[in-house]
Amino acid sequence: MPAKSSTQKLGLRSWALSFKAFWIAIIASIFPACWETKADTPAEYETRRRFMVIQDIKERGISDPAVIKAMGTVPRHLFVEPSDLPHAYSDSPLAIKENQTISQPFIVALMTEAAQLAPNYKVLEIGTGSGYQAAVLSEIVAEVYTIEIVKLLAENAEKRFKELGYSNVHSKWGDGYAGWPEVSPFDAIIITAAAPKIPRPLIRQLKNGGRIVLPLGTSPRSQELIVLTKKDNALERQELGSVIFVPMTGDVRK
Repeated sequence: MPAKSSTQKLGLRSWALSFKAFWIAIIASIFPACWETKADTPAEYETRRRFMVIQDIKERGISDPAVIKAMGTVPRHLFVEPSDLPHAYSDSPLAIKENQTISQPFIVALMTEAAQLAPNYKVLEIGTGSGYQAAVLSEIVAEVYTIEIVKLLAENAEKRFKELGYSNVHSKWGDGYAGWPEVSPFDAIIITAAAPKIPRPLIRQLKNGGRIVLPLGTSPRSQELIVLTKKDNALERQELGSVIFVPMTGDVRK
């Protein structure tokens, strides 16, 4: 579950807003309930989510229509802690239970777009957290399999998926390093915690031509967000920039 990304390589918002973003900010100031005050109605949350998609997703370069639609559909306020409801649609990571975080929306969108998903895909996520990333994926692909190593988070996320009707999300408690071999291969894999090395069991569970998106590195202050594309049992690597994620735990550390 990632924390805040580096401003140096991922082009995080500068103080000088674009003309369009400037007017979005003006509109937001007219409707303060849409931003940092508590929203009490579905309509208010929907308004805040719409502004988030415009300013923090589209304005920052995310262009995949399916990703944009998913980010505008999933109710992020239902995946955050009650104390963070006023900030549910801010572009920032938020703390959840067990010292973990829910990703900032831009990073969720960036990783989802980088996976280059298709409607018929089966995707594996490592690091369920509150379930937000899996919910976004479920709006785009046919099946999502998600694994969480922290039992409380896994149980809470599974309950949340059922309550919200995400019937194409399958979750379990376990060590994501081992993947989910009995339902592999996968068209894409997204890892939402910083891995010190590339998890080889996951490479074996990836289809030829498939992509793994993950933060890679051992430093707690900075890792590299990368995309690995499997081609004829070799890996092509693309670097997207510096990020800061919480560490992946379990057998990956051995």
